[in-house]
Amino acid sequence: MKRRQDGFSLVEIAIVLLIIGLLLGGVMKGQEMINQAKIKSLANDVNGIAAAIYAYQDRYRKLPGDDDRAEGRWTNPATKKGDGNGAVGAAANAAILDCSLAANADGENCRFWQHLRLAGLIAGDAATALAPQNAAGGVVQAQSGALGLAGLVICASGLSGKLADALDGQLDDGKPGAGQVRATDDASKLDVKLADTATYKDDGATTYVVCKAI
Repeated sequence: MKRRQDGFSLVEIAIVLLIIGLLLGGVMKGQEMINQAKIKSLANDVNGIAAAIYAYQDRYRKLPGDDDRAEGRWTNPATKKGDGNGAVGAAANAAILDCSLAANADGENCRFWQHLRLAGLIAGDAATALAPQNAAGGVVQAQSGALGLAGLVICASGLSGKLADALDGQLDDGKPGAGQVRATDDASKLDVKLADTATYKDDGATTYVVCKAI
């Protein structure tokens, strides 16, 4: 004699669907909290670096990286001096620089970070000129001019459209081609700004470099 196998009741199915819904809601809420934490960290990076720059200028009357007295000031660990022309690196570098490469490490854009570390104004190994990593997994770069912005500019690379949009909105006007915070979707073209009417794309594939004038 065969035993009859009962299926799930409507109540049981409803309970399972409720549990799945709660789990999905928790995952989405958790992801949103992570994104908010990244946005806060990115904004803190920009504001914290700006404060460190002002403190360095107040103390030494020079810009970090451009400081032409840095070699005599710090000998252990040793560093390289800048040319003291009031600019960090060449005007409007065309791309995000890899400070781990020997060809870039002694340049002002990379020594900028070592000078700030030697001065005790940012955390990190003072023996290196590596650029710090940001919360999105990219790096932070300092340079003179970028995306049509004049003066000293801080850029953060590797940002998703959602993070870039939120960061721009928090620090400025949310428009990648206008204002004091601008962005590009090509990390090799920091000397070319996006159109004034451009918008951020949150498509899961496009990444941005967001730059702010200090």
